[in-house]
Amino acid sequence: MAIRKRVAAFDRRIWLQGDVAQHEQTDAWSNRDLIPLPPSRRTWGWFNFFGFWSIASLNLANWQTPNTYLTMGLSVRQAMLIIVVGRILIAMFSTLIAWAGLKWHIGFTVQNRYSWGLRASYIPLVQRIMLNFIWNAVQCWNGGRLCAVCITAIWPSFARIKNRFGPDMPTTTYEFVGFVVFWFLSTPFLWLRPEKFKVPFLIVCAWCSIGMFAWMIWALAEAKGVGPLWNTGQQLPANSPWNSSWLIMAGINQSLGSLAAGITNGSDFSRYASARRHYIIGTITSCLITGILVSLVGLVTAAAAQKIYGEVYWNPPDLLMVMMDNGNGSSKARAAVFFLSAGFAFTAMFENICGNAIAGGIDLAGLFPRYIDIRRGAIITFLAAWIVQPWQLINRATTFIAVLSSFSVFLAPMIGIMACDYYLLRKRKVRLSHLYRTVDSTYYFWNGINWRAIPAWICGWAPTIGGLVVTVRMDPNPPRPLVQLYYMAFLIGFFISATIFYLLNIAFPVPDMDQVDDVDIYGTFTDSEARRIGVVTLSDDVLYSGPADAGYVQTSIVGGEKS
Repeated sequence: MAIRKRVAAFDRRIWLQGDVAQHEQTDAWSNRDLIPLPPSRRTWGWFNFFGFWSIASLNLANWQTPNTYLTMGLSVRQAMLIIVVGRILIAMFSTLIAWAGLKWHIGFTVQNRYSWGLRASYIPLVQRIMLNFIWNAVQCWNGGRLCAVCITAIWPSFARIKNRFGPDMPTTTYEFVGFVVFWFLSTPFLWLRPEKFKVPFLIVCAWCSIGMFAWMIWALAEAKGVGPLWNTGQQLPANSPWNSSWLIMAGINQSLGSLAAGITNGSDFSRYASARRHYIIGTITSCLITGILVSLVGLVTAAAAQKIYGEVYWNPPDLLMVMMDNGNGSSKARAAVFFLSAGFAFTAMFENICGNAIAGGIDLAGLFPRYIDIRRGAIITFLAAWIVQPWQLINRATTFIAVLSSFSVFLAPMIGIMACDYYLLRKRKVRLSHLYRTVDSTYYFWNGINWRAIPAWICGWAPTIGGLVVTVRMDPNPPRPLVQLYYMAFLIGFFISATIFYLLNIAFPVPDMDQVDDVDIYGTFTDSEARRIGVVTLSDDVLYSGPADAGYVQTSIVGGEKS
């Protein structure tokens, strides 16, 4: 009995508390970070979204993107074509999925409840959580490499530190120390709420952008032009089974797939927009300008460095180490390298916090609303890096990383279901109050499961999973149709799942799909938003009794009496 009381007391202590007056109720389906955001918390302007998408571009992967396509045998022009087309599609799909967050101010976690059902929404949620855990760990490891370069720029002898690990450990002391430093430096930022990200975004964008352009200008000046890499033409192997058109298609698919996770949970961040135009302006300009420029700058810098050092260095940490002669360079060289590597590291830090830790926190909050909010979930996601052990993944399991990078095969069908349901079936209408209860909820379907979503999702990835398997296994002579389907996996998954989901809803219709609440019970909308949607805003003559699975109770005070 005493143990039970202690457990109950502990449970009460860790149970999240919210301001009920602000409708921040905590129960099995809701907490402060899951409810529709009120106007007071929607603080992101256009620059916040410009910064958010910029940190997804100002990174090592985007810098090295042209290399991916050049190694396929494509020309520089073809590589840049892939990058431009890919960025346009990313901006389009991102805006398409984020619109529910802009209008209804709910995130991915809650958004899936009206498509999958309240309980079946755990299917996409768990997949996102797993991805967040693994990508957070991998990003911490990549950021650690940049921290190791920073340390070497300050103390050159660090580059020659003795490896204390045995042969069974697939890393070195040099790499591991960088990982530990990056992880600990990142941790304090987990306490920062998404509403307060404007200053970090400003610092990251300014620092890394100036550093990248300065690096390119220095390389061009030092080399007095670009090297042969810049003029690379199409060099497809004579025995290549693929022509340039198919390789360009594969590149566009890869470009979309690299940011599929960010597209999927776009509403997690779009709901913070103070106005819709801020999201549109910030996202489109950043995707098209920053994303393309970073790849172009990386290409020019690598081409100029080829002329200086006689080799092509695509990986920035490798090139930075060469620039300062592995720590033996001049003080000026080390100072420049420190500035550049610190800018890359700080960008990687905030990209990881926003794209993986914060997103993981929101997703975990959807699983355990009573106990986990964004901050607690972000901390759990960050701690999971030690369980995932990225040094094992990066240095050993190259096949596993390839699978992880191709996970868009499963995400694209989810995006197709979300788009079809919101735009075609529900006609952009959502009944917010029904997303947070099980009794009499339109979105409870059958025992909390909308069975239509499951076969639609499976049919979306079934045609492309074979191509993923043979590609990852690097089969010497894979069946050509399987690989062709895989090269179009994102678009195929999106449109097949959307089509099947639509047909299933036509054959087995769900009643009242285009309904909205009569009253804005969460205080979500401004007066102009409420008029546009057609709901009544909460006012002093309307009282709201907090939610329960038994339903919501709205009572109005007329003439001083309840009615």
